[in-house]
Amino acid sequence: MTLLLGPPGSGKTTLLLALAGKLDKDLRVSGKVTYCGHEMHEFVPQRTCAYIGQHDLHYGEMTVRETLDFSGRCLGVGTRYDMLAELSRREKEAGIKPDPEIDAFMKATALSGQETNLVTDYVLKILGLDICADIMIGDEMRRGISGGQKKRVTTGEMLVGPAKVLLMDEISTGLDSSTTFQITKFMRQMVHIMDVSMVISLLQPAPETYNLFDDIILLSEGEIVYQGPRDNVVEFFEYMGFKCPERKAIADFLQEVTSKKDQEQYWSRKEEPYAFISVSDFVQGFKSFHIGQQLGDELGVPYDRSRAHPAALVKVRYGISNMELLKACFSRELLLMKRSAFIYVFKTTQLTIMSVISLTVFLRTEMPVGTVQDGQKFFGALFFCLVTVMFNGLAELALTVLRLPVFYKQRDFLFYPAWAFGLPIAITRIPVSFLESTIWIVLTYYSMGFAPSASRFLRHSSMCTMLLDKD
Repeated sequence: MTLLLGPPGSGKTTLLLALAGKLDKDLRVSGKVTYCGHEMHEFVPQRTCAYIGQHDLHYGEMTVRETLDFSGRCLGVGTRYDMLAELSRREKEAGIKPDPEIDAFMKATALSGQETNLVTDYVLKILGLDICADIMIGDEMRRGISGGQKKRVTTGEMLVGPAKVLLMDEISTGLDSSTTFQITKFMRQMVHIMDVSMVISLLQPAPETYNLFDDIILLSEGEIVYQGPRDNVVEFFEYMGFKCPERKAIADFLQEVTSKKDQEQYWSRKEEPYAFISVSDFVQGFKSFHIGQQLGDELGVPYDRSRAHPAALVKVRYGISNMELLKACFSRELLLMKRSAFIYVFKTTQLTIMSVISLTVFLRTEMPVGTVQDGQKFFGALFFCLVTVMFNGLAELALTVLRLPVFYKQRDFLFYPAWAFGLPIAITRIPVSFLESTIWIVLTYYSMGFAPSASRFLRHSSMCTMLLDKD
C-alpha cells in the first residue's frame, strides 16, 4: 500500500494515469510500464487495474446501492469463481468440510451477473455508506447525498470489481480527516488480506493516516525524489542534510522540504552553510542512498514471467457476456425512465394540448380544397405537425447530454461497450414514440381534413413516429 505525495502540479495524476494505461494517445511517452513482466498490449490494463479519479460522475436518479450493484454486475467477479472451484476440489480431496457460513459467503461473492451482490453490502458497510444506501445520489437539480459520501461512492464503484491494482487520485477531497482515516484503514486491510496493490494520492494526510501506509512515493517537479519504505523516508532526508522537527507532521515535511521557499528551515548541518538543494540533486542523492541502490538492483533484473500466476492479468475485455451486459443496461435504463417518469408524462400532456390547439386552428370546416391557395393551408398544417412533433423530443435532449460524462467514464473503464449503452435507449423509446404519435394523429389527422384513405393515414403516422424516434 503506497502513498503518493507531492505538491500540486508535481505530476501525481499523470503518473497514476500512466500506470493505469489511460494516458492520452497524443502524448509522447518514453519508457514502459510492465505488470508481472508483461507490457500493456499483452493484457487489458483497464480490467487489471482500476483508476479512481478526482471527479464524482454518477447518475443522480440512482441510489447508492443501485450504483454499486450495477458496477459489480458489469465488472464481474474475476477469478473468484475459478478460485472457489479449485478450493472445493482440494477440500474434497483432503476430506475437509468447510464452515457453512464461510462457504455460503464465498459462493455468494462468486456468482456473476446477479442484480444484487453480497460484495456490495460489504463495501457499503466498510465505507460507511450503509446509512445512505437507499438514498438517491443526486445532482445539481436533485437533492441527494453529501459531497463526502459521493467521493466514497466513486471509490466503492471500483472496489466492488475484481481489480488487483487500485490507483486512487485524491480520494480525500471533500472528506474530513476521520473519514479519510477510516477509508484508508479499510484499504490497508484489503491490501494485506486480498493481496492487491494500491497507490493512493493524498494532498495533506493526517499523521494517523500517513502511518497506515507501507511505502512512500514522493514526487516533485515531475521527478521521483523518494520511493521506498515509509520507515526510511526520514532517514533519507537526514542523509541529505534535512531533519523533520519533532512536532511536525512527516507528510507536511516531505512536501515542504523540496520547496525553495520552505527548505532552509529544515537544514540540520549547522556547521555547514546552507545551499539550496534542487529536485535533481535529491534524485541523484536517492540513487546513492541504500534504498535507492536496492531499488535500482531490483529493476535492473528483468522480471521472471514464470513467477506470475495465469489469473494475475486479465486478458478478457469485459467481465460478463454480451447478453448479460445488455440485460444489465436494459434494467438500468428502465429504472432511469421510471425515475424520470414526470418528463414523459409532461411531454405526452404537452403534445395532447398542442394537438387540440392545432385541430382548432386548422379545422376541416375551414379547410376548402380544389385550388392552390387551399393547398397552401394543408402545407402549413403539415409543416406545423412536423415542427411540433420534432421539437417535442427536445425535452429529453438535456437528459441525454447530462448522462454522457457517466457513459464516457464507464465505457473507458470497460463496464460495457457503446452499443450496450445505446441499444436499450433506442428500444425503450419506441413505445413512447408510438404513444405520442398515436395521440397526435388520432386527434389531428381527420379533424384537419387530410385524405381519409387508410394508406395515407398509416403513412402519416409512420412519418411522425420516425421523427419522434430520431429525437
